[in-house]
Amino acid sequence: MKIVGIIPVRFASTRFPGKPLRLLQGKPLLQWVADVVSRSSHLSDFYVATDHEDIADLCQKINVKFLMTSSDAATGTDRVFEACQQLKNKGVKFDAVINIQGDEPLLPVEYIDLLARSFLNEPGLQMATLAHPINEEDIENKNAVKVLIDQNKYAIYFSRFSIPFSREKYISNPSVQKHIGLYGFSFDFLSRFCQEPQSFLEKCESLEQLRALDMGAKIKVISVEKPTHGVDTPEDLEKIEKLLKSGKII
Repeated sequence: MKIVGIIPVRFASTRFPGKPLRLLQGKPLLQWVADVVSRSSHLSDFYVATDHEDIADLCQKINVKFLMTSSDAATGTDRVFEACQQLKNKGVKFDAVINIQGDEPLLPVEYIDLLARSFLNEPGLQMATLAHPINEEDIENKNAVKVLIDQNKYAIYFSRFSIPFSREKYISNPSVQKHIGLYGFSFDFLSRFCQEPQSFLEKCESLEQLRALDMGAKIKVISVEKPTHGVDTPEDLEKIEKLLKSGKII
């Protein structure tokens, strides 16, 4: 089985325009991510999928393969699918794809390989993602997506709200974790997923993975110990800069 990595990157961002090119310790954010992905031992290759010439120019400078995609892509997953279609049209053979966020400069390469291995170890797997133990503060935080996991390590539901409802005080349980937005798809399922209209639950929660559950797909959830450090705002970038300087990356 061959697995490729795709980093969907757009230049425009409401909260942080030009984010992929912003510097972290003198190096563009996207380059940090590409450096991590390049160390994966389970990807046959990886590509940046973008809609902006400035991103393409950076890829050329740092010797990273890229694919130009439409500026109309509704989501990062749609951009990944478009890139995969281009690769298939060029005769590139692969069976699964890992969708890697372009704003995770400190993503452990082991997380990418964990997702990739799940497809190698479980033939027929449609989709996989990551989660980590959740703290009490995030239970009520609507920006922290929760995932409810069954005993076979598949997702039951994802929500921005506290799930499941409990009459008692919050008790930590491994069946409820905080979702990490890193995904793996079989190419066949990704094709179906991106041609399916948004589902009712997806619209309610604004979480596209609920479309997959509505389609009857099983999403493997791989538990990891530590969270990742995404960059959504300039303040996030400043925090990571300080963490790197202090040596306190967790």
